[in-house]
Amino acid sequence: MVQIHDQYQLPRDFEGFGIDSHDCQWPNQARIAVSFVLNYEEGGERSVLEGDAHSEPYLWEKGSSGGHREGARYLNAEQDFEYGSRVGVWRLMRLFREYGWKITIYAVARAMELNPKFGEYCVKEAGHEIANHGLRWLDFWDLDIEKDRQYVKDSCNKLKKITGEFPVGVYFGRSTPNTPGMLPEIYKQMHKEQGTPKLLYSSECYNDDVPYWVDLPYEKDLPDSEKEGMLLVPYSYDTNDGKFHMAPGFTSSAGQLYTQYLISTFDSLYREGGKMMNIPLHSRITGKAGRSEALREFCEYISKKEGVWVTTRREIAEHYRGRFPYKPGSRTGGGGG
Repeated sequence: MVQIHDQYQLPRDFEGFGIDSHDCQWPNQARIAVSFVLNYEEGGERSVLEGDAHSEPYLWEKGSSGGHREGARYLNAEQDFEYGSRVGVWRLMRLFREYGWKITIYAVARAMELNPKFGEYCVKEAGHEIANHGLRWLDFWDLDIEKDRQYVKDSCNKLKKITGEFPVGVYFGRSTPNTPGMLPEIYKQMHKEQGTPKLLYSSECYNDDVPYWVDLPYEKDLPDSEKEGMLLVPYSYDTNDGKFHMAPGFTSSAGQLYTQYLISTFDSLYREGGKMMNIPLHSRITGKAGRSEALREFCEYISKKEGVWVTTRREIAEHYRGRFPYKPGSRTGGGGG
């Protein structure tokens, strides 16, 4: 069983920013920042070919009815994941190229390793961001503290080796209870040892529509001038295309209700102003032809609106750090709050 280390436990926060919320003051007076995120996992999932005990049961086309195979290959599942890397990912890349938008890739290192042309395209041609989504698409919640640290380091270094870009943002989603609070410390250590960048942001949270700062428990006894805190850029489940394969989810496999929900979410955040919207994607899900058309409808809708900043999470974090630099005890940093 994993050991809980108090110095890495981030406190819960039930208050947030209150009735007036928080205006992130996006560049060029944009009303909303839109973050498309492609979870690239194909080839990093469970497979006996990778030494796992069973095939991948999660987030593929047959959903909960698909099941898995113990100690054997399950070609149905394998090939649904392969569709994502062979076909779906390129369909999505063509869509974003059409609109001229940069997105963030939550990249699993093993998946990138098996499709190097995709990693090369993302970094060298398209200018998309590479963020750290782990060595493989597996839970690692029970690693001890040293193996936990090593996992973060190894995944960062492997993504740099494969794609040419060192990930300055992180979203694992399947980590130990210690990992989210350790990330700045691990990155700082790597910075000293390897000269790699420090952590720019973490997306290991789902509790707001705007970025915010958190104080780090292990920095509590440092002078304020030496504290660095951690910037969180929240992620979301409700707009995630993974809900096509889980309940309660988008009830139309063709995606019409998906489009409607994305538009409703956008309209609400756009009306409020100063917020960000996540659109989490998977190439084996929204990369399917019918669902990509549903996504295209949403893209077309927001492309006609004024004051929409479609951007990477790296650029969101860079803007926020510049406009609201860290200030101990403040969610909004130099902006107060």
